[in-house]
Amino acid sequence: MANPISLAIHGGSGTILKSMLTPEQEVAYRTTLQLSLDQGKKVLENGGSAIDAVSTSVMVLEDSHLFNAGKGAVYTAIGTQEMDASIMNGADRKAGAVAMVKGVKNPIQLARLVMEKSEHVFLAAQGAEEFAKMQGVKFEAADYFHDELRYNQWQSVKGTDKTQLDHTPIVDEKFGTVGAVALDASGNIASATSTGGMTNKKFGRVGDSPIIGSGTYAHNKTCAVSCTGSGEYFLRGVVAYDVSCLMEYRGLSLSEATKIVIHDRLLELGGDGGLIAVDQKGNVSLEFNTEGMYRGSFVNGISDVSIFK
Repeated sequence: MANPISLAIHGGSGTILKSMLTPEQEVAYRTTLQLSLDQGKKVLENGGSAIDAVSTSVMVLEDSHLFNAGKGAVYTAIGTQEMDASIMNGADRKAGAVAMVKGVKNPIQLARLVMEKSEHVFLAAQGAEEFAKMQGVKFEAADYFHDELRYNQWQSVKGTDKTQLDHTPIVDEKFGTVGAVALDASGNIASATSTGGMTNKKFGRVGDSPIIGSGTYAHNKTCAVSCTGSGEYFLRGVVAYDVSCLMEYRGLSLSEATKIVIHDRLLELGGDGGLIAVDQKGNVSLEFNTEGMYRGSFVNGISDVSIFK
């Protein structure tokens, strides 16, 4: 009998209230989340690998201006987009990550190439872009990444020391990010995360998304995790790996481990956000301690897309 297949995706967490989205916006978000889920699911149903599934799902979200990754990446303090992404294969724990890349259409594709075509795990800035060009990765001009909403968010905090999150009107919130986790028919798991970071970020700031163990982690023995939230806290809490550790060393279930990490350990540090995770049995967890998280899952043959608590 073939193993079960499971998939979960997220498009960021934060102060996402029903009152803040118009019915049209809500439909647009749900439609894109469903498309991401469907495309990743199709890969798994056709016998594709977990790595292929998470790459596919994340690229759909990167190609949408609605999410803070790829096309919809937020503006830095100097008016550019600096993108981060990471991917990890649970079968051999190989991983690839990039940070501070500009102009790359699909940063997750570049992270995967770092994993598969280089002897490294993490490349940053110009060096990562140089590697991207060598690998024939698609670049886009600045106007491809321009989005009126993102631009106005930046204008509202430009010239100040404030940073802002993409899904929240409240200045100084720090959410964004898209991600996917999957279990394939061969019993392998994988995770992927991609982000544009924080609006008005300075000094080459990098959050948890491209950091293996903090924003992304996968190990066939335990789980695959992709995080979204206030990156500085996810870095300090080594959140993605923390979930895996609780499962490996304390024997907790996926559900128990994700609840402890998001509702106890992260909150103790003062951090907010969420994560998606899948284990070897195909169980999926979508935990968050914020008002909402753009999310979707495909478990036991059933698809579901949600936004609010």
